[in-house]
Amino acid sequence: MASSLSYVHVFRIVITVIMSHFGQLDARTSLNVLNFGAKPNGLVDSTKAFSDAWDNACGLEDSVIIYVPKGRYLVSRELRFEGESCRSRETTLRIDGTLIGPQNYRLLGKEENWFSFIGVHNITVLGGSFDAKGSTLWSCKAKGLNCPEGATTLRFMDSYNVRIKGILSLNSQLFHIAINRCRNIKIEDIRIIAPDDSPNTDGVHIQLSTDIEVRNASIKTGDDCISIGPGTKNLMVDGITCGPGHGISIGSLAKNLEEQGVKNVTVKKAVFVRTDNGLRIKSWPRHSNGFVERVRFLGARMVNVSYPILIDQNYCPGDSYCPSQESGIKINDVIYSGITGTSATTVAIKMDCSERFPCTGIRMQAINLSYYGKEAKTSCTNVSGKQLGLVLPNGCL
Repeated sequence: MASSLSYVHVFRIVITVIMSHFGQLDARTSLNVLNFGAKPNGLVDSTKAFSDAWDNACGLEDSVIIYVPKGRYLVSRELRFEGESCRSRETTLRIDGTLIGPQNYRLLGKEENWFSFIGVHNITVLGGSFDAKGSTLWSCKAKGLNCPEGATTLRFMDSYNVRIKGILSLNSQLFHIAINRCRNIKIEDIRIIAPDDSPNTDGVHIQLSTDIEVRNASIKTGDDCISIGPGTKNLMVDGITCGPGHGISIGSLAKNLEEQGVKNVTVKKAVFVRTDNGLRIKSWPRHSNGFVERVRFLGARMVNVSYPILIDQNYCPGDSYCPSQESGIKINDVIYSGITGTSATTVAIKMDCSERFPCTGIRMQAINLSYYGKEAKTSCTNVSGKQLGLVLPNGCL
């Protein structure tokens, strides 16, 4: 009898715990942007409705979902989500619809960002499409007219514990996603699309940030698929398909004399399809106290890539006023392993390093790159390290 009572007692405790758990889930507050005046017809500006929904969420202490139902929502100017005064434990911006920019590119182009997340924490941006309609601005720039610089679609600043999952970014005026001064950011299952002639439309740009993950992304754009700026540390890039675009780039660095270094970067299981570059490190030929160290490029497939492996410390694109100094960026401890496929130029491996600060600790192994079925070549200056096993083309180290 006592044993039976004890079982009943345990059962009641388990049921109480389960009900308490689901009660917490049920207690999560859901805010529908339609209730704040958002219109899903793509015609009426919903900027204020989204802003009001965010302000309302910040005033709650619960875990909050801001829900954007299916439909098209016009957001014609910068939308700022600021977290300094937020009381909510965690916030999810769940988007089932499409957010579209205005037809007049100057309305958005004069802004620095389209969606800004400033000082937020414990936030998830889940799903949805962001269509900035950048093509009219690119046309303006192509004609050399007096055009605004353009807006980055999604920018996170001074934020931590952020997850960006399942979004689609279309035709950003400038960068698609930018991460600045952040930590513990996870970006996964995303798609980024812009034509190969769209200027400065980097897919994901990261700088002055630590503990960042970018996983399972398809990026088609007119600039770097992923650009890694100064002050980036502990970055994992895993499962990226890139093309068109300029590849995955560390840099450009040496823009300033006082510049933070790049450290602990891993790129693995990447695919590059007809990109200008594959795995690139670039710096301006200018004095700087910056550095690049502990970089791992592991397992990449190249399909007709112009420069599959590239270190360029004399970077100066299309500028007749290039600096004439030696790059001060110190590049050390970089591993290339499991890089295969085809180069679209005869030089598949190019390392143009600084004479003052040569590239050191470069290691290559399991490299097999060819040029249209023929033997490719290497071009290397001021670089030292070693190679292990098969390395084709040979001759750098």
